[in-house]
Amino acid sequence: MSLITVERIKLFSTRSPWWCMIVAAVLSIGLAALATGFASGPDELRVTPAMTQFGVGLGQMVIMVMAALAVTTEYRFGTIRTSFQAVPQRAALLLNKTIVVATLAAVVGLVASWGSWAIGSLLASGADMTIDTAAEWRLMFGQGLVYGFAAIFAVAVGILIRQSAGAIAILILWPLLVESLLPLIPKIGDDLQKWTPFTNANQFLNGGQDMGLAGADAAGASTALSPWWAMAYFAAWSIGILVIALITASKRDA
Repeated sequence: MSLITVERIKLFSTRSPWWCMIVAAVLSIGLAALATGFASGPDELRVTPAMTQFGVGLGQMVIMVMAALAVTTEYRFGTIRTSFQAVPQRAALLLNKTIVVATLAAVVGLVASWGSWAIGSLLASGADMTIDTAAEWRLMFGQGLVYGFAAIFAVAVGILIRQSAGAIAILILWPLLVESLLPLIPKIGDDLQKWTPFTNANQFLNGGQDMGLAGADAAGASTALSPWWAMAYFAAWSIGILVIALITASKRDA
């Protein structure tokens, strides 16, 4: 039995991944319904595909929690020691776990993205919800990429921290609080924010989007990079932290 198969069985043998996927989908699609369902008259005509994606970012937070728990739960209950005894090559074991979790996260991201667009199209039937620009196609399919690399980031944090509460706190506070507060630092805050990972992931998704009724500010902070380079930068962050985590796990006690 391959390591990929083993890790897939382990992941789906617990309830938390199922609950996290359900919560991520409900949050994404539910907030899309709220963002588009109350628009009427002239406002309905200003609804755009980008407005249906506001909740998908919150769904991403939930999937990152799931990704971290896939690692920290094993450390908590000591089952990771059994896994390391069965597969002495710790980096290989953890890399396969990461692949399984990231693939699942990417699929959930696509479901959340297109599900949110579908409910938005249904509720705002008078608006032009056709996906017909390169930016809109990037937004819709790009959610899968961002979810996948966000999951890699989360698994790496889980490997490094090894405790559920600590890992989850970092994964939630870093994108929602730390990156948002950086502009408050005099002189250098705005420049620092432009090079943070999740701000660049947001730039990949929302750069050049028509935010419609929500206004241009809903696109979030811009960065120094174009959308696809911003995605490459976010991916480099995720892979870099994963490499550090794998090296650390290989050298320290389980």
